Parts: sequence; C-alpha cells; structure tokens
Amino acid sequence: MEQSPAPFSEIGRRARDLLTKDYNYDQKFTFSIPSSSGVGITATGVKKDQIFIGDISTQYKLGSTVVDIKVDTYSNVSTKVTLVDVFRSTKVSLGFNIPDHKSGKLDVQYLHQHAAINSSIGLNPSPLLELSAAIGSKDLALGGEIGFNTASSSFTKCNAGISFNKPDFSAALMLTDRGQAVRASYVHLVDPANGTEVGAEMVHRLSPYENSFSIGSAHKVDPLTSLKTRFSDNGKVAMLCQREWRPKSLITFSAEYDMKAKNSVPKLGLALALKP
Repeated sequence: MEQSPAPFSEIGRRARDLLTKDYNYDQKFTFSIPSSSGVGITATGVKKDQIFIGDISTQYKLGSTVVDIKVDTYSNVSTKVTLVDVFRSTKVSLGFNIPDHKSGKLDVQYLHQHAAINSSIGLNPSPLLELSAAIGSKDLALGGEIGFNTASSSFTKCNAGISFNKPDFSAALMLTDRGQAVRASYVHLVDPANGTEVGAEMVHRLSPYENSFSIGSAHKVDPLTSLKTRFSDNGKVAMLCQREWRPKSLITFSAEYDMKAKNSVPKLGLALALKP
C-alpha cells in the first residue's frame, strides 16, 4: 500500500540514518551470495579490539514463506520463519534461538490504507508484550508504542511520535524514554542532483534537565562516492567516506574524534561489503 503510513519504528528514521547509519569504528567484513533459486548466504565478521566475532546467515524463500537462519561464533543458532499475507495485508513471524528455550517470539504486522500495526509476544511463561501503531498517510503519521513485562508487571516502553515527510524534507517529534525525553529531528534535501542533505536532532531530557544535539550532512562526490559528517554537542566530530568500488560492493572508512577528552585518540573503522 503505497499511501499507507510506515510502522511507528520508522518515525524519525531519515534523521537517524543521516546521523548514524554506516558509521563503524571497528574492522568489519561482509560477504553476501545472492541466488535466484531463493537461497542467499551472508557471512559477517567484526574485529573489536582483539576479539573477533562472526556469523553466517542464510535466507530461503519459497512462495510467501521466508526462513532465516543465523549461526554465530558462540554456536548460537537464531531462526525466524515469516509468512507473508497469511491473511490479507498481514505478516506473521515466529523466531527463536538455540539453546535459549525461552527466546521464542511471535510477531504480527498488519498494514491498512491508513494504519500500520505491529505486535509482539514472547513465547514463555512470563512474556514481554509489545504493541505499536501508526495512523495517517505516507506523508503525515501519528503513532505510539507500549511494552509490558509480565514478569515484573512494569512498562518497558511508552513512547509517542508524529512525523511529516516529503521528498525534499522530513520532520519528526517524539516523546521517548517513557515520557522522560522529547526528541525533535529535521532533514532537508538541499541539492537533489548530488544528494546533498543536512539534518539535526535535538533531545530535551526532563529528568535530569539537560539538552543535547547533533547535526550532520551527506554529500555525493560522484555517483560512486559519498561523504558524511556529524558534530555533537559533547565535542565528538565524525566523518565517513563510502565508495562503491564495484556494483553492490562497498568500502567504508569512518573516523571519530573527541575534542573535549584529554589525550584523545581518534577512533578509526573500516568496513568492506562484497556482493558478487
């Protein structure tokens, strides 16, 4: 449904992507093998300091059914089975981890012309319940989410937000952290020809009383190379350079420097994504 609102989790997404997406300060390698037969394999490795963490995941598609399986270096196995259009405009997902027998979770997503509803329930004796909804249209959406832990009889989430989106700008206002913070963000497409965008996000916390902000930009040097920058009020400055050196294969260099910290050492990261 092209005119239906996006799920609640998408409110403010454009600003978050501008300020955080693809920034990485470790060494990361990803190798993906797509397949026209419906089976795809992806291997990922990340080196953090002297520790190497990796996983191998595969995805199998058959009609309206999608099966995702991932195995990591600690022999944990994650499985997710998704049924698309099991009912009209409804998607159902069942996920679980091995050997954690209490990790089962059932997700249901329903899309309507003027609403998007997501629900989740843990498949254990004391489940975590989550529900989010957004109403409106593709351009204007209003929504909220709640999470309830039945084991402690307490709310884990209670957030609300509104967003207004157009091709050349996006604005969002959210009440987060169970009503303890107000988050406002704005992104503007300055030059569509070279993909130049600028954006900012400001957070006002009610308890304790404090404000924080980040501003960022994105620019395409050429059709294959993009640059991003970010500055935050805590003194941290970051930049990113990404190059598509072959079709669908990316190399990304990231750096961050804390101007307020004494004897600060810049954080550097390199990510390589290969897709034949």
